[in-house]
This record gives sequence, structure tokens and C-alpha cells, in this order.
Amino acid sequence: MGTRKIALLAVLIALCVVGRIVFASVPNIQPVTAIIIICAFWMGPVSGVILAVGTTFATNLVLGTGMWTFTQIFAWSVIGLLSGAIGIWFKRIPIFILSIYAGLCGLFFGLVFSIQNMIVGGFPFLPYYLAGLPFDINHAIGNVVFFIILYPILSKLLNERASFMIKRKESIAEYQMSSSHKK
Repeated sequence: MGTRKIALLAVLIALCVVGRIVFASVPNIQPVTAIIIICAFWMGPVSGVILAVGTTFATNLVLGTGMWTFTQIFAWSVIGLLSGAIGIWFKRIPIFILSIYAGLCGLFFGLVFSIQNMIVGGFPFLPYYLAGLPFDINHAIGNVVFFIILYPILSKLLNERASFMIKRKESIAEYQMSSSHKK
């Protein structure tokens, strides 16, 4: 990973941090999940995980840290890994489908937290999950809205200006073909 890609990830982490802090007073509505999805889709799974970990640590320095920090890292990292894999496997996906995926990621995030609180806190799963479902729905709706707003902007930035450092499906396929000929 080159210094330019590291610098780009640092800027994206800063964008996530500012977005999360600005929307901290609104329950479960923030742009972090949407940004992780978009960036992992264009930059790959490893970048998605780096963005998830960096954002979580940086924002929790301001908003507070606790047992939820590792759950946030886990949930956002899984979202980053899956989004990066989707970006590698599929060249073009309609924004409508990706926005539904962003909403489902919000529900997944809440599910991970409910499982964590069942294990760590001893809460019964179903009542806890159902009580948190309105907040998870807020997260899902927020993800869809932020995704629809940010996808055209970040995609253009990541596709045109940062294309020198981003491996897309074609690049990976070319790399695999060239390395198979070397054997």
C-alpha cells in the first residue's frame, strides 16, 4: 500500500469522523456505514477494514469508548470486507440495489450489537433486539439516504482521481492471469 493510498484513507477516515460527530445527537443516523460501503466497493476489502478500524478508534476518542468499540470494529469491518468483495466480483451494480444493500447493512449492524449484548450483558436476545429495532431501522434509512447522496460524489472521486491506486476487477483479473503465466 503506497503513501498516496494511505493519505486517501486518512482523508476518508477524517470524513467519517466529522460525519459521525456532526450527527451524534441523532440516534443511529450517521454517514460512516455508507462511506465504508462506497470506499470498500471501489478500493477493496482491506481498505474497507482499515477505514472501519480507523474511524471507530478516532470517533470513539471523542464520543467515548467501551465494550461497544470492538463490536463496532467487527460490524463495520464485516461490512467493509463484504462491500469490497462485491466491488471485486461485480463490475456494475445499479445504485438502487446498492442502496438496499446499504439499508440491510444498517440492520446487520444492529443485529451484531444485539448478539453482543446477549453474550456480554446476559440480555434475552429477542426482547432486546425488538426493542432496538426502531433504532436499527433509523440506521438503515440513514444509510440509504447517505448512500444515495454520497455514492455519486465519492464514486467519481475514487474512480477518476484515485484510479492510479485502486485495483478493480479488471486489474485483479489481469494480475491473476499474468501471475499464472509465470508459474
